[in-house]
Amino acid sequence: MYRNQRVAVVMPAYNAERTLRATYDEVMDQGIVDDIILVDDGSRDGTVSLARTLPGVIVHVHDRNQGYGGNQKSCYRIALERGADIVIMVHPDYQYTPKLIPAMASMIANGLHDFVIGSRILGGFALDGGMPVWKYVANRFLTVSQNLLMGAKLSEYHTGYRAYSRRLLERMQLEGLSNDFIFDNQFIAQALWRGSMIGEVSCPTKYFAEASSINFRRSVVYGIGCLRVAGRFFLSKKLGFPAPAYLGSR
Repeated sequence: MYRNQRVAVVMPAYNAERTLRATYDEVMDQGIVDDIILVDDGSRDGTVSLARTLPGVIVHVHDRNQGYGGNQKSCYRIALERGADIVIMVHPDYQYTPKLIPAMASMIANGLHDFVIGSRILGGFALDGGMPVWKYVANRFLTVSQNLLMGAKLSEYHTGYRAYSRRLLERMQLEGLSNDFIFDNQFIAQALWRGSMIGEVSCPTKYFAEASSINFRRSVVYGIGCLRVAGRFFLSKKLGFPAPAYLGSR
């Protein structure tokens, strides 16, 4: 609990056996988490077996791989069903430190933000944490382009460390969002479309062999998708074009 609000940490998992224990231990150390919900998306290692041995972890297993976005949809549905007031997504690959959970929860609990992201760019942690230079350059190019097209001032759009209020998740129309990696950017676009205020905290990050990452080809596809999302947002908001399904109805 944090200020009498129930806090759930959701973990979209895929082949996270080697890093799950460390992530879990650090989440538990924060002392405010009521539920840890792990949704496994067809892992081929021992992620599920390990998760079921960790005290207090609620494990949900997809019968087949539903994609990163599909995994998150299950995470948020289960968290809301269990009464969460604050939902924080922490990847079980231990790339993002769970030590920021209290800070992110406080920003939601005070009522000023419905959406908070942990930014690798604020504070200059990205390159120091081992982000490949080509990924950093792509991140900066995409973020500048997206801010211009969507009228926002975020430091980055591509972090997987996020916190949401129950109020926001209940208003979001998640089924119209992709089941693939572009889900995260469509989520931000829909939140901005609805006028949500997005807060940011500076987040150290670590890049190592066990940390999940998409390859160069998938990264190119993802980048094009991000620009397409931002472009459609601009056309709909500024020029009156029909809004795509992922922006939802206002």
